[in-house]
Amino acid sequence: MVNTLFLALVIGLVVERAMYFLGKGHINAGAFLDQIKRLLAANNIDRAKKLCDATSAPIARVAKAGLGRIHRGEAAVAQAMEECMIDVTPEVKVRIGALWSMANICTLTGLLGTITGLISTFAAVGGADPAERQARLSDGISEAMYNTAFGLGIALLCMIAHLLISTASKRVMADLEGFSLKFENMLGDKDEKKA
Repeated sequence: MVNTLFLALVIGLVVERAMYFLGKGHINAGAFLDQIKRLLAANNIDRAKKLCDATSAPIARVAKAGLGRIHRGEAAVAQAMEECMIDVTPEVKVRIGALWSMANICTLTGLLGTITGLISTFAAVGGADPAERQARLSDGISEAMYNTAFGLGIALLCMIAHLLISTASKRVMADLEGFSLKFENMLGDKDEKKA
């Protein structure tokens, strides 16, 4: 019963994070930067901001923060982007650590179910007649082992999901940092050409 509740919780968490990384958190950083570069080359800052508004991906929000201060110089743009990255980082990393904790909790819950199952089985066998004793013992041990297997299975799911989602999170953070650096360099090149 408790393991089933934890399984539902883990599935919900994994689905929510997968939807984030495949939906809201997903954007092709290189293509997005190319689009912004073309718009800025045409001196169309407003359309670049609208492009950022078209998605709620962290990269778009960081780009919009930089575009909002583009007339104040490269240092102001870099500061705005860094501040925005600090704001979006928790959104990218939220609930990932919970999967690792859930793996440990599910393992322990499965083992606790095994121990309590074995305790109740041996208590029931002690008062049973010899003909019934073998059947009760075998049913009780089987149920206890199912608890262990179920808990370990959920823990394994948690660990695999943690690995995949943590990798997706690191990829988004690397994209954010790379995008930010390329965006700042692009603005620096643009300022040098004007001078």
